[in-house]
Amino acid sequence: MNARIIRSHERGSADYGWLKPNYYFSFSQYHNPQWVHFGMLRVLNDDFIAGGGMFPAHPHDNMEIVTIPLSGAVQHQDNTGGKGIIQSGDIQIMSAGSGIVHSEANASATDPLKLFQIWVFPKERNITPRYDQRSFDVKERINKWQIVISPLPEDNSLYIHQNARFALTKLEAGKSLLYQNGFSGNGVFLVVINGEISIDNYTLSTRDAIGISETDSFEVNATTDCEMLAIEVPMR
Repeated sequence: MNARIIRSHERGSADYGWLKPNYYFSFSQYHNPQWVHFGMLRVLNDDFIAGGGMFPAHPHDNMEIVTIPLSGAVQHQDNTGGKGIIQSGDIQIMSAGSGIVHSEANASATDPLKLFQIWVFPKERNITPRYDQRSFDVKERINKWQIVISPLPEDNSLYIHQNARFALTKLEAGKSLLYQNGFSGNGVFLVVINGEISIDNYTLSTRDAIGISETDSFEVNATTDCEMLAIEVPMR
């Protein structure tokens, strides 16, 4: 198993007043040659958006874009007709494909919003843009992996145009959980949303992340009650 760790304090950051992002990979004005991407995972931003904050309409192309609210709610609108409110427990995915214009806003004028924004390179360029969102039962991720994004029909999740999977879990202290790749040869970028875990001889705490490759399975041990996000992607 090959493992690379990025600690929460090692991430890039910025402060735009209404927006306070933390960057796991190079993004915008932040550049870290050691962490430009992890395989097909290009962006993972941990964003704080103040009440009334908004990303105005802007374009994207040829990227699979995932939004996972951690608290608060996001208001989405795009030029394909896609629109909706997504809250904690919901997942949003957008295939930018040949080109899409969208806006994302804090749905509240007063309450803060915390979310992960994630970009994955697609397996094919210039597909027809699309938008989708779904609510997931958080109880279904207690002490097990809940697959929320996958191209595999048997995963019963939101579709992504890549051989990639996103899985969430709420693991109780003292419990262990095996992660098994959906695609042999993929890597997994695992983020500790909160709590403390160990993987082999590595200990990770809230907002730490580990990139795991050269293995199709690994075991996570929960030191405390914790939440985790596993992003499985092709490495090439």
